Amino acid sequence: MENMASSELHMNPLEIWHAYRLPLILGIFIILTLIKSELTLRQRHKGPSASSLPGSPNTIDKNTLDWSSPKTDVGAKLRGLDDDHVENVTIIAPTKVLGKGIPKRITGNKSVRKAATRAASFDNGKDKVQPLVFYSSLLGTTKTTASEFVKALNSWRNSSDAETFNLLEAKLHDLSEIELDDYFISPPKGELDIKYFYLMIIPSYNIDTIMNTFLEHLQETHNDFRIDTAPLEALLGYSVFGLGDLEGWPTEEEGFCSQAKEVDKWLARLTGKKRAFPLGMGDVKSDATERLQEWRFGVQEVFLEILSGRGLGDGVVGSGDPVESDEEDAVEEEEEDGDEAVEGASRTREAARGKRVDDVEDLGLMIQKESPSSSLVPIDFTAYKSSNHSIRPNSVQIKEMVPKSSPTYAALTKQGYTIVGSHSGVKICRWTKSALRGRGSCYKFSFYGIKSHLCMETTPSLSCSNKCVFCWRHGTNPVGTTWRWVVDPPEEIFKGVKEGHYKKIKMMKGVPGVRAERFAEAMRIRHCALSLVGEPIFYPHINEFTTMLHKEHISSFLVCNAQHPDQLAALKPVTQLYVSIDASNRESLRKIDRPLHRDFWERFQRCLEILREKRFQQRTVFRLTLVKGFNVEDEVEGYADLVARSLPCFVEIKGVTYCGTSTSSSAGLTMQNVPFYAEVTEFVTALNDALAKRGLEYGIAAEHAHSCCVLLASTRFRRDGKWCTLIDYDKFFECLESGKSFMPEDYMGPPTPEWALWGNGGFNPEDERVDRKGRKKEIAEI
Repeated sequence: MENMASSELHMNPLEIWHAYRLPLILGIFIILTLIKSELTLRQRHKGPSASSLPGSPNTIDKNTLDWSSPKTDVGAKLRGLDDDHVENVTIIAPTKVLGKGIPKRITGNKSVRKAATRAASFDNGKDKVQPLVFYSSLLGTTKTTASEFVKALNSWRNSSDAETFNLLEAKLHDLSEIELDDYFISPPKGELDIKYFYLMIIPSYNIDTIMNTFLEHLQETHNDFRIDTAPLEALLGYSVFGLGDLEGWPTEEEGFCSQAKEVDKWLARLTGKKRAFPLGMGDVKSDATERLQEWRFGVQEVFLEILSGRGLGDGVVGSGDPVESDEEDAVEEEEEDGDEAVEGASRTREAARGKRVDDVEDLGLMIQKESPSSSLVPIDFTAYKSSNHSIRPNSVQIKEMVPKSSPTYAALTKQGYTIVGSHSGVKICRWTKSALRGRGSCYKFSFYGIKSHLCMETTPSLSCSNKCVFCWRHGTNPVGTTWRWVVDPPEEIFKGVKEGHYKKIKMMKGVPGVRAERFAEAMRIRHCALSLVGEPIFYPHINEFTTMLHKEHISSFLVCNAQHPDQLAALKPVTQLYVSIDASNRESLRKIDRPLHRDFWERFQRCLEILREKRFQQRTVFRLTLVKGFNVEDEVEGYADLVARSLPCFVEIKGVTYCGTSTSSSAGLTMQNVPFYAEVTEFVTALNDALAKRGLEYGIAAEHAHSCCVLLASTRFRRDGKWCTLIDYDKFFECLESGKSFMPEDYMGPPTPEWALWGNGGFNPEDERVDRKGRKKEIAEI
């Protein structure tokens, strides 16, 4: 025995392995089997593992997992990977049982993030909190409220102890003034140690305002496949307060603070559920001040929590993820039931119900059958849902652009506008009043022979797609990028604007100084300036409206803002077609016109091309409004390039007129932005030289110093060595009614009068110049 034990000790490892390998392998196999069985039992007891990868989905028992609960977030179980990691996702989730249970399979590429990135990292010893307060205001009430809120918040911050040392003073931003992409596609780009917190003070109106554009922006950002589903998750948090009118909307369902609720809902998605404090709501006629103060106290508590390093607080799964409202859960459920379902499963369910399945191609026919109006209305296919398997609008309610009960209606009528129908307006011009009293007409008389007291200023669309800094109607007219309102017939508009104009003319008969012969002449409209407010070619029946003008031998001067190329291309000839050219480059145009369209520069360029195509069919005009600090300095060469591109018949250069309202100053416009006439003439001379350098045949034809306006004209309108910028209106109507094609030269009028030519001032010697107090103005001899 001793010899055997001694021999075993002298065996090498290989000999030992061969001698005992079978028992060792069997033992290891038994141990691994026991471990696997134990893990399987634990898994069944606890449910699906939170660390399971998307590429290896678990089969989830619908009886053990409540999918309707807002706390059950399948996406939260997929956030264990790096930000840039993309897995091929195959998730099997239960659906509502319809007859036989059919699972819904979701496939595709899913970008997932670390759970840690759901909450913005905040170093309470180093980082700073920057509150940004956003508001929208139509008549100034919300602006005042937001300003007082910021003042109170900053006062609390300055008077508090060291706990608010890293809280920066709140900054105020008007949603109509900022570039939305700079704040609501990603947080502002600032210093690394500054973390942003959004506060929204949102009014609700029953008309289309900048708030509609803002909500569309949030929705488009959320649905844009090129942008992450939560692009604002780097924010520390957000909170929304809504201002409403309970007299106008007795309940939330009827619209009370509805736009604030929409903003709150979309920000919840864009921030990854970073609602830091519940939505606050207040009635402007009763408890708004009290409710806003309560909301501010709550926000201040949130700031203290963040500054102390506790983030948005505990109590909800996700360390601060607010529980979403029933409305948001319903929308998410609809998205799961609709958008994510593959076509095969959808058709299987439809077949099981015995219902038809319609293709996208059938939508147009269905909508035409169901629409009570034959008017062309833009259709947003994302706004349609399946109800009983027929396509119907999702609560689409066509409303009036300017209802009589709206604040816009009150504001515009107070400013002297007569609102015609639901979206048109007419107003008597100050130059009309001046001409009636023999105190001079506007530049249109000097340049084109239009007597101001025979001119009607109107628009068939009070809505505009720009928010120009120099606009006189800041915030008081509706805005929009597509026509989504009731469409009034052109016959009613034409009749209404004429009646409104004549009514205002009759109101002038008792004004001292009105000349009887001019008052009698004014009772027959001869000209129509479609440039009052808004965008005339926005109106779907603009061609029918101008045809009615021409039928009564009323000339048409139409001004558009170069943002609607399709409508501009479809426009029939008018007496004179204007396009506002307010900047020579993209960035300058964005700052001065503040367009609502994201592709504003491309639209602008297309309109220039269309104007070039129309230059031999009708008189085309570039309208340049000079605003110091915006579009004057170093832009002459750029404007010359634009003229070379479109070759308009005329270029009008006019200094901006400052209306002196608080809304203008809030848009960044002051008297410092108004150029002197000498500065305008200097710009015109430089532009004329730049055109000559390019070999373009233009010249300075006429001026109207009183309007701070100068006219550059193509040499096409120079005859026998004399400028002929006036219009032969009788000849225009004769050409129009002939049915034959004609050119602008065919209705070129007599030579421009000597007093209107460049260098002579442009004031009609038959009229009398007076100062602001009505006293005769002495003109010094030069």
